[in-house]
Amino acid sequence: MTTQEISPDSDSNDADVLLDIQSMELRYGAAVAVRDISLKVKRGQLVAVIGNNGAGKSSMVKGATGLVAPSGGKVLFRGADTTRMSANAKVGQGLVMVPEGRLIFPDQSVEDNLILGAYVHGGLKSAKAKATREKVLELFPRLKERLGQQAGSMSGGEQQMLAIARGLMAEPELLIIDELSLGLAPKIVDQLMGVLSALNNDGLTILLVEQLASYALAIADHAYVIANGRVAREGPSQVLARDPEVMEAFLGRKKPAA
Repeated sequence: MTTQEISPDSDSNDADVLLDIQSMELRYGAAVAVRDISLKVKRGQLVAVIGNNGAGKSSMVKGATGLVAPSGGKVLFRGADTTRMSANAKVGQGLVMVPEGRLIFPDQSVEDNLILGAYVHGGLKSAKAKATREKVLELFPRLKERLGQQAGSMSGGEQQMLAIARGLMAEPELLIIDELSLGLAPKIVDQLMGVLSALNNDGLTILLVEQLASYALAIADHAYVIANGRVAREGPSQVLARDPEVMEAFLGRKKPAA
């Protein structure tokens, strides 16, 4: 695998901005999934992206990570234009995604899934990779108990733990997590949201794409509301959590009567 180096782009001069999506458009054939999305994630932030099913959230992050090529706009990472860079090259640069539906390797062991997560750094050959493995096993003790178990035989919550751990094995500078809560019990969602908050407090920059808005807004610094392929609202997460329109649309609370 070859890793593409990225060089500074003159369009982004803010050193604090790690990911800068500029007017992204993304199509699947004639269907427009993302119409005009601009979004920034600053170093050290935990940014939430909320919206209903079909709003364009997952398509946006696929475009940002190179899984689908945007049909318009730019994706800057660390100030460089990475719009046309392949997904594996972006992982090598530190832009890592935990995909919707987890997509672990079910026939492989937990240990093998972790090793595959570190492939971009040569697996577990380096001392740094071995140290990262120990950290993720401390973070998820359940995985340590199941290292030799076939990943597909674990519960949904355990598989989501493995998907996050696998992403961490790639040593991300920015970790994107798409629909963490999908199919999970509230108790497990609470636990995993706590893990993300702790990782962010330790300095990891995170972009969380999540349909359960109340969970995402509770741990995020800043948030974007996506609707119909566009950014409908953005701002500090605690401000959006009190926004009457957001409250009614995503948090199940009626906006105050006029």
